[in-house]
Amino acid sequence: MSRPGFCFLGLVLSLFLLTGCLHRPAGPSGEPQSFWAWLKRAAAPRPKNLLEEVQEAMREFERGRYVVAFEKFQSIRDRYPTTPYALLAELKMADCKYYSGSYEEAIVLYEQFEKLHPTNEAVPYVIFQIGSAYYRMMLSPDRDQTNTRKAIEAYERLLRQYPDSPYSLEARRRIRRCRDNLAAHEYYVAHYYFRVKRYRAAYARLEYLLKTYPDTDTALKARSLLKKVATKVGPDWQPGQSPDS
Repeated sequence: MSRPGFCFLGLVLSLFLLTGCLHRPAGPSGEPQSFWAWLKRAAAPRPKNLLEEVQEAMREFERGRYVVAFEKFQSIRDRYPTTPYALLAELKMADCKYYSGSYEEAIVLYEQFEKLHPTNEAVPYVIFQIGSAYYRMMLSPDRDQTNTRKAIEAYERLLRQYPDSPYSLEARRRIRRCRDNLAAHEYYVAHYYFRVKRYRAAYARLEYLLKTYPDTDTALKARSLLKKVATKVGPDWQPGQSPDS
């Protein structure tokens, strides 16, 4: 039975014979390099090509490892800025932030992409994603509705600029959802005014709700509350007047 050391030596000699390296390569100064230095270089992993890096970044993204994927896409963008893959990397960096729940950061990256590549075919998707990031940050009716309004703005811009995009149907559905939320917010405020006996302010909010969001589910409740409020306002006050007049 042969010894392990002898087997290893035979393997090394076979490598030398196969690679034509029976003679040690010369170093920069012309002096022979040690066998171990050569072996270290020969065993070192070869640098990945661009396509391999992109595929690896995509695999991390598909596995939901968004932090790792973001770093890989960022490296691709920075190291290969003149290739089409750099543009893909920019878009996927924004997607990584979006799907990891970092919506504000995602919006910044999507907006940068649109600004830098306004005619790119991915722009309809980018606008939809901007709206979707705001949509995901939408708060309940009893809280600030800034994100709800911004979501509507983005989705409506998508419908104006790209009415036939594959995202149009979902954008319309989400606009309806956002409008329901805004109507519910107006009702929440009006009901609060009603409870604290600021009847004219309640009437004004309900009037605005019914004028702006007449097609929402909340409009039914608003009409019912409006009848109650109408019995409380002074006889000299007419609908449409300022709540304080």
